[in-house]
Amino acid sequence: MIEIRQADPGSEDLRPIILAHLAHSWDATPQTSNHTLDVDALRAPGIRFWALYEGERALGCGALKALPDGTAEVKSVHVLEAARGRGLARVMMTHLADLAQAEGVTALVLETGAAHLSEYEAARKLYEALGYSYCGPIHGYAPDPNSAFMRLALEPAG
Repeated sequence: MIEIRQADPGSEDLRPIILAHLAHSWDATPQTSNHTLDVDALRAPGIRFWALYEGERALGCGALKALPDGTAEVKSVHVLEAARGRGLARVMMTHLADLAQAEGVTALVLETGAAHLSEYEAARKLYEALGYSYCGPIHGYAPDPNSAFMRLALEPAG
């Protein structure tokens, strides 16, 4: 059974996931365009982090960063390679959207690799399937040819 729990990104069982996420982004993204958060950044005020577990085994993660305009940025969604193909990234993304909507967040936004960065193709396709649309740079980012910015409007809960 899959369970999502709020977690400390620095906990020992999550270390392999964070390291894999950092390694992927370092390999796939020009460093001038890399916006991946490390453990310390994921522990910063305004960021909440969740881990996806099967039993006691951590398989993936995701985070929300509150933004001053009433939106929240999706950060650090990653599923271990051995657990991919099971829809777990979709499960995490849906969890983040449901939580944000229940809390009155007006939209979720994110930054991912642009179309010419093939390593991000699966992520972009998932976000598109979940209803995200492409938009201009989001809060805290400048235009970047290596970045794609996306937004999902959230209806008020209830």
